[in-house]
Amino acid sequence: MKYILSTFLVLYSSLALSQAINAPLDDDYYHLLERLEVKSGKFSDAFHASHKPYNRKEIAAFLDSIDASGFNPRNSFNYDYLKYDNWEWLDSVDYKRNKPFLKHIYKTKTDFLNVNQAEFDLHINPVLGLSYGQQSINENNLYTNTRGVEVRGLINEKLGFYTYLTENQIYFPSYINDYTQQFRSVPNVGFWKEYGDNQTARDFFTARGYISFQATKNINLQFGHDRFFIGNGYRSMMLSDFSPAYLHLKAETKIWKLNYMNLFGVQTADVIASGNALSGIRRQYPRKFMALHHLSYNITKHINIGLFEAVMLGDSASASNPVDLNYLNPIIFYRSLEQQDGSSGNAIVGADFRAVFLKHFSLYGQLVLDEFLIDNIRQGGWWANKYAVQAGLKYIDAFGLDNLDLQGEFNMARPYTYAHDSNFTNFANYKQSLAHPLGANFKELIGILRYQISPKITLKGIAILSEQGTDTTGVNFGADIFKPNGTYFRHTNPATGNTYAFGHTTLQGEKNETKLVQGSITYQPYYNLFVSASYTIRKQNSEFGNNNSDNSWFSLNLRWNLPTSNNLF
Repeated sequence: MKYILSTFLVLYSSLALSQAINAPLDDDYYHLLERLEVKSGKFSDAFHASHKPYNRKEIAAFLDSIDASGFNPRNSFNYDYLKYDNWEWLDSVDYKRNKPFLKHIYKTKTDFLNVNQAEFDLHINPVLGLSYGQQSINENNLYTNTRGVEVRGLINEKLGFYTYLTENQIYFPSYINDYTQQFRSVPNVGFWKEYGDNQTARDFFTARGYISFQATKNINLQFGHDRFFIGNGYRSMMLSDFSPAYLHLKAETKIWKLNYMNLFGVQTADVIASGNALSGIRRQYPRKFMALHHLSYNITKHINIGLFEAVMLGDSASASNPVDLNYLNPIIFYRSLEQQDGSSGNAIVGADFRAVFLKHFSLYGQLVLDEFLIDNIRQGGWWANKYAVQAGLKYIDAFGLDNLDLQGEFNMARPYTYAHDSNFTNFANYKQSLAHPLGANFKELIGILRYQISPKITLKGIAILSEQGTDTTGVNFGADIFKPNGTYFRHTNPATGNTYAFGHTTLQGEKNETKLVQGSITYQPYYNLFVSASYTIRKQNSEFGNNNSDNSWFSLNLRWNLPTSNNLF
């Protein structure tokens, strides 16, 4: 990674323009921004919606461009909430409090502690997440105990910095524990420990942080540990925030109608444990390297298309320093590098689109290709014709009812998509998919309803129906992206006994059907403090009874400056 850091330091010498850092990824927060954009009837000039997270300065510019004079009380509340959250970049918001606590605490409406000087801007906020619940499948209580701090700021209006630190103890619903037992990883989490009397709760530390600066008027650079999301759906088939943060260098270029993102990252290829209880457990974390670029182009004010390419590469010999200098070229076709240098990396390409229309609708989709040969389509079901598809529609103020938002989404991935020769080249980080949580060999339907019944009270419902073909009797049918390509299932010709690589279909293997429904009500009594109650039902039925489960749970939650994420699957 020293080569990436060297590049960053060279570019740092050109720093000359004002800087801002990002608003953390948060499903509900970004939905408020998107509904404002859709209601405006055209794309924002400040950011491209498919690249998340957004820069706070861009968010502020977008908010300043909106005429809010005709907003109802709920929309006005959301609009003010977003403006308060980015007040350092807005002159049009009254962010100060008349009576700070002890003269220094909450001098502004949003920040626990704040210093706002010409050469230094600092925001410090506590992070708290508490929850309690009970599931039907056993008598163990569900709980969350998260404490931490979030710090962001600017130095000389040129260098931005961000830090997010939390200590967590969580008892997850049983299906998350099943995931952990299978892959030895916890969704969104890196290193973790067992916790509690029954050792099924998880204890982990979360740390994200980066520095950011504007190298030129149109080029922003960011270096540190964080997560990213490409797309406009509940899921992303390209790059999601399901896995934990990773070391990265991001360069984002905005010019004319184009937004070009380069992302270079060092991921964790595997989690290898050795030793025993007496000698102590020793863990190894071999590394791999990802290079990714995505070009977003606003064809019109209403239609956007994007082109995506990524490559994952590494091996056991390069596990301590996996960076390949050839892939630091920000403008090149990675497949050509593979062919020229004989690289064994895993290259993935794709395209996405989005259209907003009638000030109510956002239509979006993605197509990802991985080891795709069109000639083999004619022969039917070649194992290495790997692809993934997404299609979705959002309906803002549905059926003329203010603040009722609906979303429908379909996702599908062919068997063996995102997998490759080893954990060094599959599209994963810390034994978690970098795209969809299910991995591959699945179909999924998602429906989401949001209804803000008053400025501070929101109802939300989500329903997920998925089907996936999983492995049986030790055979790799293509769902598990951590199994190498060489283990794919070979069909046998009964007449000759010969094996062949065709005849593979989506959902092959043991068919699993999962139904998940969750309803919640959230109340925001104070800025960025949320109190909610939710009830979830999850049922999974497998063809041969290997993965059956039937569980439901309720949860009471308190969040203070704690982002939400898309972890349901």
